[in-house]
Amino acid sequence: MSLTHFDDAGRAAMVDVAGKPETERFAVARGRVVMEPATLALIAEGRAGKGDVLGVARLAGIMAAKRTSDLIPLCHPLMLTKVAVDLTIAEPDAVEIEASVRVTGRTGVEMEALTAVTVAALTVYDMVKAVDRGMRIEDVRLVLKEGGKSGRFEATT
Repeated sequence: MSLTHFDDAGRAAMVDVAGKPETERFAVARGRVVMEPATLALIAEGRAGKGDVLGVARLAGIMAAKRTSDLIPLCHPLMLTKVAVDLTIAEPDAVEIEASVRVTGRTGVEMEALTAVTVAALTVYDMVKAVDRGMRIEDVRLVLKEGGKSGRFEATT
């Protein structure tokens, strides 16, 4: 298998997708922020000093998906048709994050979904770091990808 982001001389290069057909593309990524149970209680009860942690993180994730090509050097800018970011309280000590992204285009949206989850997790961390600097961002991964030449991928774990 060859890597697509390198030219014949081994230099980083943006993939030319001009000849690819536009198809429906979809990706789902997940991750979590693990914290002290007391920190999770602050978030769940809406007592965090900076406001609605889950709401702000949801918006941050959506915004990040839309700006992925500004953050990841070889990503194509895409006209996303749907971005959803869901954050769920997972007792006793975590916020679980799932992002789903859809586009009709020539390249997939895996990076957009992963970026959405990561930035949402960083936002959770930022909003409550004053009370818990030991939080961990864990298990950020692609769990589903559909569309394009390579077809469907679904994580087994």
